[in-house]
Order: sequence, then C-alpha cells, then structure tokens
Amino acid sequence: MPSPVKAAAQELGLAVTSQVDDVVELGAQLGVVVAYGRIIKPHVLAVLPMVNIHFSLLPRWRGAAPVERAILAGDEVTGVCIMALEEGLDTGPVYAFEERPIGEDETLEEVRGALTDMGTRMLVELLAEGLPEPQPQVGEPTYAAKIEPEEHHLDWSRPAVELHRVIRLGQAWTTLRGRRLRVLKARLSPAAELAPGEIDAASLRVGTGAGALDLVKVQPEGKGPQPAPAWRNGARLQPGERFA
Repeated sequence: MPSPVKAAAQELGLAVTSQVDDVVELGAQLGVVVAYGRIIKPHVLAVLPMVNIHFSLLPRWRGAAPVERAILAGDEVTGVCIMALEEGLDTGPVYAFEERPIGEDETLEEVRGALTDMGTRMLVELLAEGLPEPQPQVGEPTYAAKIEPEEHHLDWSRPAVELHRVIRLGQAWTTLRGRRLRVLKARLSPAAELAPGEIDAASLRVGTGAGALDLVKVQPEGKGPQPAPAWRNGARLQPGERFA
C-alpha cells in the first residue's frame, strides 16, 4: 500500500521515487525530509539543499525516536524544530522552533499527531515567507535511539510512573499464566499494599516497585482490545495472582 504522501502525489500526477539519488538531476530548489530515518549522502546535499522537520527541541533527542524518548524520560515539554539538513545526525542549524507541553497521560500517538500538525503549519509558513538565517543548536545533545522490543516489556519492580510512560507508547506487554497480555491503558494510583506485579482483582490495581497502576484497557493474547473488567471476568483472577 502506498503511503499517504505517495498516494496524494500520484493523485496530483507527480512523479514518485524511492531512490534519493533520483532527485540530483531534477533541478529542484529545496528538499523536505520528514521521519526518513537515514543519513542523506553528501553528494545529494551538495546539489539539493534540504530542510528537516524534527520532533524535538534540538539538540535534545537527536535521532530515530525523539517523541518516544521524551515520553520515557518524563519530559514535560517537547516541540518541533525545522533545521537545515547536514550529513551529521540531526546536527544542522535551526530555522524555527516551537514548544509544546506533554500531558502526563498523553499517548505517543496523541503527542506525535499534535507535533505533526505543528510541524506542517510551521513548514508551510516558513516556505511562504522565505527561510531565515538558521541558528546553531545550543545545549548538550542527547540521542534518541530506536526503541527496542524488550523496552515495551513491563518490569513490575520498576516505579509505577516509569511503567505508565512505557504503556503510553502503545505496545506495553506483560505475562500471566504463561500468556502475553498487552496493557493498552492504565492510570497511576496511590501506593498500595501489593507486591510488584500482584493484581488486586476487585480494583484491577497492580503493585509496582513504587506506587501502583490501575488497569483500564488490555488485550489478551489472541483476542482484541477490551476493558480491563471484561478481561478480569473472563480470566477469573485468583487472590494473590501476579504478573510475571
């Protein structure tokens, strides 16, 4: 299936290619890079200057997963930078930036969607007005490495606030009775007299290394998403049962 960008271009009769080198001979004035995930080679940048829409406040969270890393780190603010593309990883000077708070319950999908809208508006405004002189990035760089599958695994010995951030990324999972359970939504709760991973069946509260989480929405292995009470009723939780 074509991406939304490719589908729109095809509807408009615009040529589409998946080979970056194809742009070298086009005579274009500017390239726009969004979530490409690879380094643009110097021989391409020498012919075609490019701007990049990056979803962080550079130089914080350079790299592949800036929104995910901001949520996992508990950042209260993120934003969008539009920068000149260089050969280095998100090192170019910045034409414009805007900040946006991260809500304590906001999911990755919600934050990324808001930043996409913000970046789109910023780009259109900049191109209409003409690019200003870019300013060098200032501050200590941090790097947003790609999220590895194991990072979505819920380790109940960790504090509830950290596990809540993992759940907000959208693919968190744990196991019960040897079967995987995805935790799609949970709420932070006051400290409870529960061991890490122990489930209180009545309240659907789960103990952690510090504090607790209330399960709201889950997805059992081989089934669709469902409210946590519906899953509890089907699972017939026993007193003292614990997630692995």
